[in-house]
Amino acid sequence: MIDTIFFDIGGTILDESREFETWADWLGVPRHTFSAVFGAVIARGLDYQETFRVFRPDFDLAAELERRAAAGKPESFGEDDLYPDARGCLTSLKEQGLFVGLAGNQPAHAEALLHALDLPVDAIGTSHGWGVAKPSPVFFERVIREGGGDPSSILYVGDRPDNDVRPAMVAGMHTFLIRRGPWGHILDLPAVSEQCLFRIDSLDELPSLVAKHNAAR
Repeated sequence: MIDTIFFDIGGTILDESREFETWADWLGVPRHTFSAVFGAVIARGLDYQETFRVFRPDFDLAAELERRAAAGKPESFGEDDLYPDARGCLTSLKEQGLFVGLAGNQPAHAEALLHALDLPVDAIGTSHGWGVAKPSPVFFERVIREGGGDPSSILYVGDRPDNDVRPAMVAGMHTFLIRRGPWGHILDLPAVSEQCLFRIDSLDELPSLVAKHNAAR
């Protein structure tokens, strides 16, 4: 039985397209050029911050976030940046009586923004708040603790086979891989994705799949 579901944040419930557009603008790079380099970095399995270093070799994310904030152009997101299927999916899962949480790699300012969205979730965890980032096993140990302690009853939903699905599997959790966003479409690891409980293209599919899975148990 699945009684707890944790979602990755960026690329899973949060559409990061506008965020990366603002980074291209901040760096003074044409958006399509930034996107092309970003895709190449993902395809090579590199850290996404290598994209920024192509254009600014001394790029430091924390320092650059401070500069943006000081310039009145802070990195931010809101309701319009949620994928259209996110809020409805979370609501449907809560109506099934499931414990629902968010847990993803996010910077310091993100947790307050996530709480401000007033999403129908029981827990929100970020790499900054927890002091550990995916794909570290320690991150997923924290997910398990927050989710009640039994990994076999927890489902982790994410868009990345490397950062989300593979380490969640190793930790003993069930996994759903959603195919959207740059990682979902570019980074294909069949040996990982084929072990997922399901692969989905929309969060609209998730509540009924979970209900059917639990009904068969």
